[in-house]
Amino acid sequence: MNECYYDKRMDFFYNKTNTDTVDEWTGPKLIVVLCFGTFCCLFIFISNSLVIAAVVKNKRFHFPFYYLLANLAAADFFAGIAYVFLMFNTGPVSKTLTVNRWFLRQGLLDTSLTASLVNLLVIAVERYMSIMRMKIHSNLTKKRVTFLIISIWAIAIFMGAVPTLGWNCLCDITACSSLAPIYSRSYLVFWSILNLVVFFIMVVVYIRIYMYVQRKTNVLSSHTSGSISRRRTPVKLMKTVMTLLGAFVVCWTPGLVVLLLDGLNCTYCGIQNVKRWFLLLALMNSVMNPVIYSYKDDEMWSTMKRMICCSSEDKSQDRRSSRIPSTVLCRSTDTSGQYIEDGIIQGTICGKGDLGDKGNS
Repeated sequence: MNECYYDKRMDFFYNKTNTDTVDEWTGPKLIVVLCFGTFCCLFIFISNSLVIAAVVKNKRFHFPFYYLLANLAAADFFAGIAYVFLMFNTGPVSKTLTVNRWFLRQGLLDTSLTASLVNLLVIAVERYMSIMRMKIHSNLTKKRVTFLIISIWAIAIFMGAVPTLGWNCLCDITACSSLAPIYSRSYLVFWSILNLVVFFIMVVVYIRIYMYVQRKTNVLSSHTSGSISRRRTPVKLMKTVMTLLGAFVVCWTPGLVVLLLDGLNCTYCGIQNVKRWFLLLALMNSVMNPVIYSYKDDEMWSTMKRMICCSSEDKSQDRRSSRIPSTVLCRSTDTSGQYIEDGIIQGTICGKGDLGDKGNS
């Protein structure tokens, strides 16, 4: 029967796995990493707080998509908290931690990152269903959205707690990983592959959205004027999709690949030299999410600006933006049929009033 080491401190496991926690966290590297991490966390706290406050304050955002958007902001806010906790419990301090405190440190990170990832997947599916059904918003009721949000956090908390519940190497030192000295290598393989599969599903969903929009554009381009066709060119749609997918690929894939290599016990991959830089890169996804999903929305941006400026004027909330709304699919009331707008995040359908405004412009 294998001996278990629940009462050991982390220095025991770091020594067993030959993990260096001191040299790379001294001098200029330490200062750069901490300063960059602090700046990212401050931005995450401020920007995501504004997103949540905007959804609560503006009644125009009281729809399923924006509730999920606010939940994504909450997940990213939680990621900032998890990273702050990490900064105070890493480097040379790591070896002084108890097993339970180290589990808490990693569990917070795993929970926050999983919550963001699952929320992004739910948003992708919600957009897909809305666009395919040609609706402004999905048919999700508030109860269903609440259930989805609770489910997202339940999944995230469960994934963050799985190693603590038993999938670890405290009773089998030979199975310990290098990056996470008390995590089993098999768990790292499972966790990284699972997240990569979710990423692949998101890619498929957005590709199908783009292909559908492009097909509609090609079919209906002959029924619209040249200026409208050029203004709603599929190239703009592709740029938006590539912004979403590109940000996710850049921020997540390197870290997931490193975890997978560690789980496969790759001793010649040099993963110790890049692990914390890839962690910072993964954190950037929480920094970029408010920009990609919120600040491109004219109404969201104007709401946040009013909150920042502490303006008490509510009349401007009803004024229309001078720019083209960030919509995907619009329905025409004339014989020309449907046409495609140049955004993809919102996936809304223009009403008659919107169409009239565009026709007069």
